[in-house]
Amino acid sequence: MHFLFFLLSTFGNYTPPVTIHVLVALCDNKYQGIVPVPAKIGNGQDPANNLYWGCGYGVKTFLKKQPEWQLTKLIKQPAPYIHERLVFKHRTLQNVYLVADAYDGARMKETITSFLQYASGRNAFDIQLDKDTLPAGGNARLICFVGHNGLMDAALPSYPEKSDNRARDVAIFACASKQYFSAPIRRTGANPLIWTTHLMSPEAYTLDAMIDSWLQKEKPAITHEKVAQAYHQYQRCGLKGARRLFATGYN
Repeated sequence: MHFLFFLLSTFGNYTPPVTIHVLVALCDNKYQGIVPVPAKIGNGQDPANNLYWGCGYGVKTFLKKQPEWQLTKLIKQPAPYIHERLVFKHRTLQNVYLVADAYDGARMKETITSFLQYASGRNAFDIQLDKDTLPAGGNARLICFVGHNGLMDAALPSYPEKSDNRARDVAIFACASKQYFSAPIRRTGANPLIWTTHLMSPEAYTLDAMIDSWLQKEKPAITHEKVAQAYHQYQRCGLKGARRLFATGYN
């Protein structure tokens, strides 16, 4: 059964909300093992100017410009290490939401831990809107990580195991994420829809392409192709190279 079967399941005329949860590790020259970027966009405590959040191809700025998403709520500091939480509502699909969290760049351990906990079905929580209660965290159906691959700097002491039988997809837009996240994701039981094989720039156009394909219930091979095309469009890296950069599943 397709992971989006719940989009078609209704109780009366009610369609339960479907949530995509995106965790963004803000780019940080000081606290991450990255090739330094200009100081203004590499401050992991300044989301407004951060490369992966407030810049033109950052998650916040890029998604706000997409016609299918409407920003409905901004929550400041929902946790000590999350600077902002955005809630977007899809303009044409009923009860489809996207939650994006800007994690402090110095708190990579917490970011990856939260991502893996959510992927395993743990740490579920609700976000209250005017008319809807959004299932987030471990109750999201697609969970995405965007940013530096912190597992290249240090492994976590332990990784969570799958906690229930619900289907979840994950996507990891970080350098060589398939190599470093394969074992942890297997433990969570989530399905790796998109991850990477080499160094990459985790900007939001690939995230947007992947989400659009996922919502259209397209096969993973089509999602892979659309993500590769988006990366080539912006990076001009060659379509063959972009195809090799991204992978779906464990093969």
